[in-house]
Amino acid sequence: MRPEVRLVVVLAIGLAGTSLAAQSKAALKAWTPPRTADGQPDLQGIWTNATLTPFERPASLRDKAFLTEAEAEAIERQASANREKDSRRPGDVGSYDQFWFDSGDRVVTTRRTSLVIDPPDGRLPPRTPHARVLQVPQCGSLLGGEPCDSYDEYGLGVRCIVHGGGLPDAMIPAVYNANLRIIQNQDFVVITYELIHDTRIIPLKTSRPPLSPAIRMYMGDARGRWDGTTLVVETSSLKVSTRGGSPGLRLTERFTRTGHDSMQYQVTFTDPATWTAPWTAALDLKSRPDNAGVFEYACHEGNHGMSNMLSAARALERTAR
Repeated sequence: MRPEVRLVVVLAIGLAGTSLAAQSKAALKAWTPPRTADGQPDLQGIWTNATLTPFERPASLRDKAFLTEAEAEAIERQASANREKDSRRPGDVGSYDQFWFDSGDRVVTTRRTSLVIDPPDGRLPPRTPHARVLQVPQCGSLLGGEPCDSYDEYGLGVRCIVHGGGLPDAMIPAVYNANLRIIQNQDFVVITYELIHDTRIIPLKTSRPPLSPAIRMYMGDARGRWDGTTLVVETSSLKVSTRGGSPGLRLTERFTRTGHDSMQYQVTFTDPATWTAPWTAALDLKSRPDNAGVFEYACHEGNHGMSNMLSAARALERTAR
């Protein structure tokens, strides 16, 4: 976490207004994506995914896919005002004021009301009758509170293992540490995420067979290929199926450089055992200066956090007795 100037990610699919859409298409058509020395589309750089746009469309907006310019500017003003005040509760030493959070500061470019773009209502499709029951953590989370009996009751993020459930949560904006670095050569694309410091290796043109179903990873088994100037990545064998998915969840991601400082990202969830239809979320990555770097994620500041949380829980229990 850090106080540098916030950068923004804006949604990439669809623009509010025909003139904006036409301008965007014309600009994209006229722009020539850079290439690496071996001729591949060049996705390299340091990017941010911070955004003010919610993942699903708020119920209050119903079928409204786009904000008006005035509505978008009002949201931006409110976000700016929030950063100017200290939002901590008196005596709360476990939180931060808005100065340290990185939610982005603009939504005006596309003015979409959700990251989910399909279904068109901006909401996840219904879950099937046989889908896994969504489990709400009973401790060690913002919803469940404290204390926990054991370290394994805390979520993966609290334990500094992986953000959310792994992929694709690593690509979805969180409250801070929204940066990522992409490097590539002719055989691999590598993404290092600032949040929880994960590094994901995506092989290109691989002929090796899929992993055994018994082997599962937080970042899954990825296979990348180029479709014109778009990197298409298909991932399976996820250790934790995010958002309540089944072990059969498959992700299809698309990375497309759309300008010198912008890259379009889409991810489609396909899991017939969980949702009645596939669904897609989309956002734009915004570039950062080459010398901005990806900040160290000193989770638990030397691994003291977990032992301190558990020892504090035991102390509270002794006090109660």
